[in-house]
Amino acid sequence: MSNLKSAFIKGKTFIPFLTCGDPDLGATAGLIREAVQNGAGIIQLGIPFSDPTAEGPVVQESNIRALAAGVTTDKVFEFVKELRSDVKIPIVFMTYANVVFSYGAERFIVGCKEADVDGIIIPDLPFEEKEEFHPLCKQYGVDLISMVAPASKERIAMIAKEAEGFLYLVNASAGEQKGVVSDISVILDIIRENTDIPCAVELGDSTPEQVERYSTIADGVIVRGIFRK
Repeated sequence: MSNLKSAFIKGKTFIPFLTCGDPDLGATAGLIREAVQNGAGIIQLGIPFSDPTAEGPVVQESNIRALAAGVTTDKVFEFVKELRSDVKIPIVFMTYANVVFSYGAERFIVGCKEADVDGIIIPDLPFEEKEEFHPLCKQYGVDLISMVAPASKERIAMIAKEAEGFLYLVNASAGEQKGVVSDISVILDIIRENTDIPCAVELGDSTPEQVERYSTIADGVIVRGIFRK
C-alpha cells in the first residue's frame, strides 16, 4: 500500500495546498509545520510556474510572488529534502507538464524520489496522455495522481479503475451538458463502484463549515484558497 493511500486509513484526511516560496521558503516551511501540528494528513506543494492555467487568481498571484522571490524547481527539491528531517507525513507536488518536460522527466521524478515526495499531480496532463510520465513514476515509486472532473459515467469509471495514491476530485460545476455527471456525491458513488482508492475533494476559498460538509461524503478535502472563519 502506498503512503498516500495509507494516509486515509485513520479517517478523513485534510490536505492543505501551499505554493512553495510564497512569500519565501522559510515562511512556507513554517506554514507546513503548523499544518502538520494541526492535523494535516498530506501536504500538497505547488511548484511555482509562470503560466498556471488551472489556477484561480489567489494561487496565480502566489506563483508570481514565489517566482519574483527567486524560487526554482531545484530550490524546491532542496527545500523538501531539508523539510523531511522532521516532516514525515506524505507530500505531493502539484505542477505542470511543461515544468516536468523542461526539467527532464526522469530527472524530475528521480528528484521526487530522492526528496521523498510521494506523488505528483499534473493538472494539464490529460488522462489519455499519462503514459508520458507514468512508466517513470512506476519505476521510481512515485504515485501519479489522477484528477476527476465532471464527465460521463464511463470516463469517471475509466479514470477511477487506474487510479493510484488517491483520486483528486475537482469541485467544479459542469452546467447542464448532456451526459455529464456534475453532482459530487454521484461522482463519488461511481468512483467507489470502480476502485478502493481514496478520493479527496478540492475546495477553493472555503469555510470550516464547507470543509466539514464535504468531509462527510469524501475521504478527504483539499483546501487550495483562502480559509475563511
